[in-house]
Parts: sequence; structure tokens; C-alpha cells
Amino acid sequence: MSETTREPDARQIATEARDRVRFEEEALALSDQVYRVARHLVGSREEAEDLMQETYARAFRSWRSFQPGTNLRAWLLRILTNLNIDRGRRQQRTPDMQPLEEGDYFLYNKLEAAADGDTDEERVVERLSQNDVVSALSEVPHDFRDVVVLVDIGDFTYADAAQILDIPIGTVMSRLHRGRRILKQTMADQAVEGEVA
Repeated sequence: MSETTREPDARQIATEARDRVRFEEEALALSDQVYRVARHLVGSREEAEDLMQETYARAFRSWRSFQPGTNLRAWLLRILTNLNIDRGRRQQRTPDMQPLEEGDYFLYNKLEAAADGDTDEERVVERLSQNDVVSALSEVPHDFRDVVVLVDIGDFTYADAAQILDIPIGTVMSRLHRGRRILKQTMADQAVEGEVA
């Protein structure tokens, strides 16, 4: 083999190595955002860290499939949500699908009933800590929770959430509506339990 035949191979290897380092640096720069979404998708910090680690391991293995110039954050979060969906399937969760017939004011309705019409909004807000919100979010069934986390916490547009979850925008909108209602009902129940205790 001549020197000229080996030269393009060396250049190609160097270029690929440089591209991979650039990809890894850009992906790791998004780790706080990826962790924040993971933390809201699962019940504990340990699970969130495991999910994030799995996400980055898969992303680094599949880095060639990422198309430079596209949304890296959305690409990483799609991996994250797919892994979380797989995780949920493995755990074979069966969501509690109770019909929600009450209005959107679950918290006020529940507190009025518990306190005979005497509600104190500030007292309720004080009782709902961040842990209560995370706990209530973990009660929301998987499909609905993923959409709530991406749109309401991750500040993604409906279109971005649809792309990440690989579902139609209409499905994002309906799951978001349903997920928010379930979350409100769960938080109302928690607040009433706190009032009664």
C-alpha cells in the first residue's frame, strides 16, 4: 500500500474522532435539562440518575445516527422517553383509569367539602411542597405523564413533544389535557388528606 492510500483513512479517522468529541461535549452540556426531565418522569433521584445514564450510554453508542444541525435536546429526550416507556412496560404498570367527571377545580371542591366552605388558599399552597408535586406526578399514568413533563416542565411545544414521543400533535393535546386533570385530582386529594390530618 502506498502512503496516499493510507492518508485518507487517517484523515477520515481523525475527522470522525473530532465529530464524536464535539457531539459528546454538546450532549453533556444538556445534561442538566435531561436530568430535570428524567426526575419528573420517575419517582426517585436514583431512578432519574439511572435513566439519564442509560440515555447517555445509548446516545453515545448511536451518535452517528444524530444528524448535525437538528435539535440535539429533542433527540436526547426522545431517547430518554423511549427508555422510560420501555422501563414502564417492564414493570407492567396498569394505570388506574377512573373516570374524571368533576370540573377542573378539584382542589377547591375537595377543600370546600372537607372544611365546610372555609378555604384558605395560602394554607393549601404551603402544604403542597415540591415533593408533593413530584409524588402526584408519579401517580399520573405513563403516557399522560410523559406529555405533561415535556410540555409543562420541559417547556417543549406540542410539535416538539409529538416528535420526541413519536405521536401525532392531537394525541399530545388530548394526553396533556387528561394528564393535567389527573394531576389536579391527585394534588387535590393530597391537600385534603393534609387538611384532615
